[in-house]
Amino acid sequence: MAALKYAGLEDTDSEEELPPGWEERTTRDGWVYYANHLEEKTQWEHPKSGKRKRVAGGLPYGWEQETDENGQVYFVDHINKRTTYLDPRLAFTVEDNPVKPTTRQKYDGNSTAMEILQGRDLSGKVVIITGANSGIGFETAKSLALHGAHVILACRNTSRGNDAVQRILVEWHKAKVEAMTLDLASLQSVQHFAEAFKSKNLPLHILVCNAAVFGAPWLLTEDGLESTFQVNHLGHFYLVQLLEDVLRRSSPARVVVVSSESHRFTEIKDSSGKLDFSLLSPSKKDYWAMLAYNRSKLCNILFSNELNRRLSPHGVTSNSVHPGNMIYSSIHRNWWVYTLLFTLARPFTKSM
Repeated sequence: MAALKYAGLEDTDSEEELPPGWEERTTRDGWVYYANHLEEKTQWEHPKSGKRKRVAGGLPYGWEQETDENGQVYFVDHINKRTTYLDPRLAFTVEDNPVKPTTRQKYDGNSTAMEILQGRDLSGKVVIITGANSGIGFETAKSLALHGAHVILACRNTSRGNDAVQRILVEWHKAKVEAMTLDLASLQSVQHFAEAFKSKNLPLHILVCNAAVFGAPWLLTEDGLESTFQVNHLGHFYLVQLLEDVLRRSSPARVVVVSSESHRFTEIKDSSGKLDFSLLSPSKKDYWAMLAYNRSKLCNILFSNELNRRLSPHGVTSNSVHPGNMIYSSIHRNWWVYTLLFTLARPFTKSM
């Protein structure tokens, strides 16, 4: 009541406000009940509205439910290092017999990963994310790990991968995260990664093909292919082929391919309408970094569509996703012009 008085709301007659002497509590399985300390009694119905409620979803990330020596439930917030008997889910209660909501868009461009995953328990799910040591990949890995998933950060730079793992563990020490080496510019490295993962005898429920290069100068990989095409598309294509059997055994499973709206601004066919392989891995004289990126992203979408057609009957779905225009991450690091453009656009685009 002191807080209400401070806010100037001490005289509110809201039906949700509890009368003096009452306290809102939850059972272990999430049902809300009300304790009257003056009369020393409890009841399921709200003392004003008469409604029955339950909490919606699971605990926020970083929270755990424990039981004290007297059998009373309490909650531990590992992130802020505090303990409370007040269920943090009380902010997300629903009526026992709620009215069916009207159809509406639940999320938009301002939604965060943590908001979308609120209340979801991903315990037992195994996830691989390529390029997960920074940017979109890291935020994806962190969000899934903080909701219970076993996340493998597949990174070219092992040291940076391990640093990313430690950053997640600082937020929640019980997170199941590990880094494994994967260099998409080397088909041999892709093969070694797949073999190392299979040796763990784990299922694979989610594979996020996220790693990419943008604005990179012309360079051939050790496999003799143009690097943007191999890193952004062919390396992921090969990785999915090598792990397809694990995905099938783990169904329902999914593949998420991070593409880009930039796929619209290019073509990979010749004048007769046939696929022009020379456009996919061009020579140095025919190379333009932006076009190479756009073509690789078009290949991502075509691959994802065909993969979904072939594997969805076996319980494995595939979707491509556009993460947003010019999100400020490290992807623009290869050329100062792109860095300047991303910096200028930063105030007007979605942030990490």
